[in-house]
Amino acid sequence: MTSMLSRAIRSLPATSTWAVRFSARSFSCSPLSHAAVQPKSKKTLAKNGVKNIVVVDGVRIPFLLSGTSYADLMPHDLARASLQGLLNRTNVPKEVVDYIVYGTVIQEVKTSNIAREAALGAGFSDKTPSHTVTMACISSNQAMTTGVGLIASGQCDVVVAGGVELMSDVPIRHSRKMRKTMLSLNRAKTLGQRLALVAKIRPDYFAPELPAVAEFSTSETMGHSADRLAAAFAISRVEQDEYALRSHTLARKAQDEGLLTDVVPFKVPGKDTVIKDNGVRPSSMEQMGKLKAAFVKPYGTVTAANSSFLTDGASAVLIMSEEKALAMGYKPKAYLRDFVYVSQDPKDQLLLGPTYGTPKVLERAGLTLADIDVFEFHEAFAGQILANLKAMDSDWFAQNYMGRKSKVGAPPLEKFNKWGGSLSLGHPFGATGCRLVMTAAHRLKKEGGQYGVVAACAAGGQGHAMIVELYPQ
Repeated sequence: MTSMLSRAIRSLPATSTWAVRFSARSFSCSPLSHAAVQPKSKKTLAKNGVKNIVVVDGVRIPFLLSGTSYADLMPHDLARASLQGLLNRTNVPKEVVDYIVYGTVIQEVKTSNIAREAALGAGFSDKTPSHTVTMACISSNQAMTTGVGLIASGQCDVVVAGGVELMSDVPIRHSRKMRKTMLSLNRAKTLGQRLALVAKIRPDYFAPELPAVAEFSTSETMGHSADRLAAAFAISRVEQDEYALRSHTLARKAQDEGLLTDVVPFKVPGKDTVIKDNGVRPSSMEQMGKLKAAFVKPYGTVTAANSSFLTDGASAVLIMSEEKALAMGYKPKAYLRDFVYVSQDPKDQLLLGPTYGTPKVLERAGLTLADIDVFEFHEAFAGQILANLKAMDSDWFAQNYMGRKSKVGAPPLEKFNKWGGSLSLGHPFGATGCRLVMTAAHRLKKEGGQYGVVAACAAGGQGHAMIVELYPQ
């Protein structure tokens, strides 16, 4: 089916099409003057009658390419390591933690409530409740906001939220025919019944069901959707490769300068200690240009070089009411302020969550784009990021698709993902949200800012955006 967005482009006069208007602005010109129209507000976002909720600190074990050092572990091993890293970093007594929430996407059937298994493995009391959430790439975002809700409602004072993903060992199922046969065999009471069932097995029964990063409702892979989105917004292969190279270059610079302080070492059993993300690999435009299309072949523009890679990793943050944190002697990193979840058409707007979420969360907080000092957006694909920036900078898109009078504006690149992003640091589906929040908090302190926006897209056409406010220094 032809993309709704592509049809919309073709239906416009040539002088006003997205293709003409968007392609005229090259990637290198993306910083936009309108983002600094108003002076930055210095007001706090505290609200009368609403608890101030803070993130005390957060950590993550190094994010690794799947199939590397974590390949022989189970997901709860990674989650446990992130919990232990958080305990070591904060010295928070285990007994004061009221609740633990973790996000994950590809669930290990042996540990379906991975939060509970990781908590027990990390030495938390069996009296500490734990549960697991799943919301695709914003699963740890959901874990954090679940914690915010528990504290805001007065149910808890201290919550640990996190996320984990292990793409090195994903569940691979037997075919449905084979599963039905095996279950029937389990119920069979006589040898004759078992032999009769075995005799019905055919070669095609042995074909496994392999997992795929694809939409159940549309059967389309996310990469294919990203390629269509890039085409709809007239984003070239060169622009995508340029952005991906920027991500890797900035991530390497952040690593070399010791800015990624949320990363904690992890001694892998039977192997060496892992100390840093291993997917950061700055290349060159020439080398990236040699890669073939990964999804829409042969003429697509999304490649392995400008896409996020399958990643293993885990993260955790310590969230408290401000009152509790101060009573325990902590100096929090940041306030967790307003947040929104959004949902769009999973066919043509699968990856536009930041476009829809950012203006809503700004309005809820009473801020404008000019008030934001730090932007941390999840980078699923370079084309997805650039499509969101163009959509956010389009009055036409705002009016025709979002029901808004005008655009919110595109974040200037000098404030955007300055320490790399998911394209370079990696994207363990369930763990990225915590990384985004902690990076925003650390950047605000480093760069002298006050407000950050964290935003991400997710499978199902969903998205999340949150305001992070630096804790007064």
